[in-house]
Amino acid sequence: MGKRRLSFLNEVRDQIKSREAKDFVEIELDYHIKEAKRHLLTKGRDETEAEEKAVGQMGSPVMLGQQLNKLHRPKVDWLTVVLLITTMGIGFLPLFSLGYMNNGHFAIYKIIFVLLGAGVALGLMLINYRELEKLGWLFYTIGVLVLIMIKALSKGFVFGTSVVEIGPVTIESVMSIPFFFIAWASFINNKRLKIWHLGMLFVLSFYLLFTIPSTSTAYIYTVMVFAMVWWSKYSRKTILVITILTSSSFIISGLILWPLLAFYQKLRLLEFINPEKYPTATTLYIKERMSQAGWFGNSMNKETIVDAHTNFVFVSFTYHYGWLFGIALVVLLSLFASRIVVVLRKIKDPYGKLLLIGAIALYTIQFVSNIGMSLGYFPMISMSLPFISYGLMPILLNAFLIGVVLSVYRRKDLTSSRFSHIESGEI
Repeated sequence: MGKRRLSFLNEVRDQIKSREAKDFVEIELDYHIKEAKRHLLTKGRDETEAEEKAVGQMGSPVMLGQQLNKLHRPKVDWLTVVLLITTMGIGFLPLFSLGYMNNGHFAIYKIIFVLLGAGVALGLMLINYRELEKLGWLFYTIGVLVLIMIKALSKGFVFGTSVVEIGPVTIESVMSIPFFFIAWASFINNKRLKIWHLGMLFVLSFYLLFTIPSTSTAYIYTVMVFAMVWWSKYSRKTILVITILTSSSFIISGLILWPLLAFYQKLRLLEFINPEKYPTATTLYIKERMSQAGWFGNSMNKETIVDAHTNFVFVSFTYHYGWLFGIALVVLLSLFASRIVVVLRKIKDPYGKLLLIGAIALYTIQFVSNIGMSLGYFPMISMSLPFISYGLMPILLNAFLIGVVLSVYRRKDLTSSRFSHIESGEI
């Protein structure tokens, strides 16, 4: 690099605050200076004169740097931040309606969970998400090790799922999902990995989830992976073949494994298919409570609802505060998915797109499944309502997803501009 060009680029960099923007701007300006210099050389200018004139065409480095600093300043998606704060605040309502705020244990733990979730979202927003792409194998390995540890050390069950308790911390299978989420975005964006490689990676992780067992985690994991594959670089024909083969495998496996399912697992499915045949069916109980809610609820009625602060928190909300509140909550939570879709349309970086698609899939499948259970349209499984259900993982998992979304949005101008140059063949 010539001294004149180097000096110019350093002066421009000095005006830019963001380290990522500094690097991006230097690469882009260097490209344009070299193109201008090459053009001048073809007109007979010597090396030194061509570089001097090419740099001079860029204008004042100080003014240019200040303009580029404003243009490429990392941005915060304040709408998503407001949605996050609002939903986390609403997550305290079950503690009031159920009288748990009088229990210091629940209140303190809820505050800690919310603060941890906010910290995770903020921390991820500040991290350059593209640095995670090269760590895909590390994240996949961590996810697998979490599942192996649960499988080997578990001595108890929570809602039919194996867990490992280390002091006050409960390690469960859903803790592996954030690691697999980052890993799969990296794998699918890796051109060196073939379809059969991805197939082997999926089978290994799914086998561990299924044998722990953890039906709900295996379910959201499968949806996440296939959502990323469906929106990947692979041809429509390849994706169709993968979908047909996988669906057929699941159906055949389900028929073979049905006799081996635990009694409570069979009962949940049979209750969903024909609830009238089972007088004690949870489905009928939930339908009855929802029918008693009315538009304005039963705020004076302190009747306890099963799993009112976890799996059926939406039922509890609707019963105590009414259908108007329930509908408003659904709209509010739907705005998260809608906002991610809006952000997705602005991103050209393939890896960033895969992360957003995975985030939409994970968030939406939890949300839709939980509401579906509450309305009687989905079998009863252990599925939390994002940010609202009590517990560490319902907050941390979804805060992790939102943090990744904020990180991608924060750098959308850098990646969008860079990839537009690549796609047009300029770089």
